[in-house]
Amino acid sequence: MAVKKYAVRLSGEERERLESLVRAGKSPAQLLTKARILLKADVSAAGEGWSDSAISVALDTSINNIGRLRRRLVEEGLEAALKRKHNPNSARKRIFDGAAEAKLIALTCSPAPEGFARWSLRLLEEKVVELNIVKQVSDNTIGRTPKKNALKPHRNRQWVIPPDASAGFVAAMEDVLETYQKPRDPNRPLVCLDESSKQLIIETRAPIPAKPGQPARHDCEYERNGVASIFMMFSPLEGWRRVKVTDRHAAADYGQVLKELSDTHFPRAEKIVLVQDNLSTHTAASLYAAFPAAEARRLAKRFEWHYTPKHGSWLDMAESELAVLTTQCLSRRIPNKQALQREVDAWQDHRNKHHAKADWQFTTDDARVKLKRLYPNFE
Repeated sequence: MAVKKYAVRLSGEERERLESLVRAGKSPAQLLTKARILLKADVSAAGEGWSDSAISVALDTSINNIGRLRRRLVEEGLEAALKRKHNPNSARKRIFDGAAEAKLIALTCSPAPEGFARWSLRLLEEKVVELNIVKQVSDNTIGRTPKKNALKPHRNRQWVIPPDASAGFVAAMEDVLETYQKPRDPNRPLVCLDESSKQLIIETRAPIPAKPGQPARHDCEYERNGVASIFMMFSPLEGWRRVKVTDRHAAADYGQVLKELSDTHFPRAEKIVLVQDNLSTHTAASLYAAFPAAEARRLAKRFEWHYTPKHGSWLDMAESELAVLTTQCLSRRIPNKQALQREVDAWQDHRNKHHAKADWQFTTDDARVKLKRLYPNFE
């Protein structure tokens, strides 16, 4: 047998390292294959001295690959043999380098062209070529950059944006925040009030229930059955809420809700601290629209009125409780007002049974730091 030009002779330390790699089995498959080749090709006293053809059959690799590994070990050492050799000519040149990628991100975040609601991959592809950011690119390549940077130009969110440097906004905000910071007083319960609506929908075909491997299925056809109004009364410190379903949310309906709150739910309270947004019906005038003057005046004096600022309804904790109601109870088709009231009653009873409260942490000091831009500047 001819003596091989590149003979593998491993030291005891090198063999121990390769055997540890193979025993652990946690390295990449390519690295483990190299370690096995070198161990079997080792012609030292401790080695097996296999031929290239035998190694090729045993490890399912090519003879040329074994020959290249022998040569690299002899010429460059064990470390170089185990590492993957970098070939600069084989690497594909990046279409978007740092500067071009930054321009694409800025373009993705900019308003869409006239005539379009949002940027599409095809629009971005045309624009980057038009602006000479790159000479040529595919929409697949364009799509990887927003995905890598967690950008979603096809989506938008409606948001309540408060005005900057607004004395009226911060005055109402600090009034509500100060109200939330007061300790619980059974004689002066804190109640947050908000309202919403629910579209009532009748199924035109019976849904197919869920089963293993298949979600529940509802027919895309349905019948509208009107809209019901929902009033949320939420006492965050008591862990209590009451949801009232009505046909409308007019001034008279709001007045009836306040009367129930005063005379049915908190009849022994000296005064009810009421926090609500500044909807046009959320005033004492609605009581006069619902009741005679003497009764309206009596009810108006039962409440201590506090209003969230315009574009600041997030300060009303009843809005957060309404979001919980929507997620846990209302996110489905409900056919009529009676079924809606039955479902929300079951939901509120479960929440009240467990005394689910609100853990409000945002304070006036926090607002003066985190929402500094909303405050008038006197510097």
